[in-house]
Amino acid sequence: MYAVISSQKTQIPPGTVVRIPGTWQDYKILCESRGDGSIPRIKYRLGEILLMSPMPKHGREAHLLASIAIALLDSENRNYEAFTPITIELPEEGGIEPDYCFYIDNWRSAVGKERIDWQIDPPPDLAIEIDVTSYTSPEDYFPYRVPELWLLKRGNLQIYSLENESYLLRSHSRYFPNLDVIAIAASTFQTAGDRGAGTAIRELRSRL
Repeated sequence: MYAVISSQKTQIPPGTVVRIPGTWQDYKILCESRGDGSIPRIKYRLGEILLMSPMPKHGREAHLLASIAIALLDSENRNYEAFTPITIELPEEGGIEPDYCFYIDNWRSAVGKERIDWQIDPPPDLAIEIDVTSYTSPEDYFPYRVPELWLLKRGNLQIYSLENESYLLRSHSRYFPNLDVIAIAASTFQTAGDRGAGTAIRELRSRL
């Protein structure tokens, strides 16, 4: 399978990352060329466009990590709004597509909305990214001021918290300060690999 990148069609092999120079207008054209699809994933940094076609492993891990977040929220009887897929854009500045995002503290600002105005509405409280191809940098999220990023890199969960003007690696999540989310994720992923995701999430919910 060859990579095809044009205003009519954008297609790249699974697991491939393509980085090309481009403008905001180029980015919007490539996004439109996907039609109603969400593949390839497209990211815009100033003067640069990145495209990535995820492998099945990517989607499986994203779903499992999001299911862990939902189980933790449900265990504390907390409300939330969750979205996937979703594109966060600031015109002429950036565009990014997290695997999942959650409104937790600010769930009321997203409930019932069909569209979110990223220039007016608050950003998601938590974004989840699965990085199997070195496609993601925590600083990609800085323009959008997302308070926390969970980045799964080579099977290991990293938690980044927005502090002043940068993202800092933390041992605990600001949304679950009394839980060792990194250890919980490691255990749940191990169970999922051995006995399936459904069993892993049910056992997690039972423990919680």
